[in-house]
Amino acid sequence: MSSTTARKKERSTPANTPSARPTLLLAWYDRHRRRLPWRAMPGETSDPYRVWLSEIMLQQTTVKAVGPYFEKFVARWPDVTGLGLASQDDVLRMWAGLGYYSRARNLHACAVAVTRDHGGTFPDTEEGLRALPGIGPYTAAAIAAIAFDRHTMPVDGNIERVVSRLFAVEEELPQAKPLIQQLAATLLANSRAGDSAQALMDLGSSICTPKKPACALCPFTEDCTARVQGTQDTFPRKAPKKSGTLRRGAAFVVTRGDELLVRSRPEKGLLGGMTEVPGSDWLAGHDDATAKQQSPDLKGLSRWQRKVGVVTHVFTHFPLELVVYTARAEARTRAPAGMRWVPIATLADEALPNVMRKVIAHALDL
Repeated sequence: MSSTTARKKERSTPANTPSARPTLLLAWYDRHRRRLPWRAMPGETSDPYRVWLSEIMLQQTTVKAVGPYFEKFVARWPDVTGLGLASQDDVLRMWAGLGYYSRARNLHACAVAVTRDHGGTFPDTEEGLRALPGIGPYTAAAIAAIAFDRHTMPVDGNIERVVSRLFAVEEELPQAKPLIQQLAATLLANSRAGDSAQALMDLGSSICTPKKPACALCPFTEDCTARVQGTQDTFPRKAPKKSGTLRRGAAFVVTRGDELLVRSRPEKGLLGGMTEVPGSDWLAGHDDATAKQQSPDLKGLSRWQRKVGVVTHVFTHFPLELVVYTARAEARTRAPAGMRWVPIATLADEALPNVMRKVIAHALDL
């Protein structure tokens, strides 16, 4: 449906009827859609690779943060086959700083599977997409709708907010997710499913924002139950968050001239496969003396110096505090088993998670 046709239909259908909502939404989208590097322009066909890559990157991350990473990835690997032939280490290095690193490992595993098992072509159904590594129900629905125009509605945080306000969903998240999914599906147009989904995403991002929504500019302003009640700021209802127990540990920053001692974390688990400086276990019952016993064993090492202050970082399930110790190794000192020396000047090329970047900056006064 063209934007002109949508506007004509918008004028001919009463604005306060539920059947008008999909048309109102698409008419608004045709005027106000965001320009995003992974989004096809009007009249263009969406690239499933770019849609998939952006959806994985956007999980728990903002559009602003993802933009530069997306551009770097498509410049390095223009298609899924190129990404599937890359090494996981290269992918982790390119991902470093974007956080939630299991996404990067799943991204690579998915690219390998699509290249190996599907000839470099993504399945075009939700079921086929969900069979791939790292693709859950939401991501499968998003790719199916946006890349293949399947009649399905993905529901992200923006869409949850729009729908919960439009229908004044009183049930708290996450229990309300099934109901919100059902209600969101009523906003699908008979065609242009991908545009319907992206319209709701844009509406939540630019108009129906978490605080002080611009209700006067919303296509549903006359039809939104929460706005009529004056309660839009209170939706969606959410159960109180439970914060994890604070964990503490020690990080050991060893330099050998202009080189730094690092190691790779185990492939499985938190920050799997990422680069780190040696450190102690991260425990709720951290003890400095016990932690120092886990320092790396090198001959001729200078005395450990504890840096003033601590490095703090918040993971999804717990906050972390690290004390930082520094020491210098003599020239030609060999790295302990499982560790290696890397030039400080090339640290940007290492797959360092943000917490390790903080540690190194604190230790070396960078």
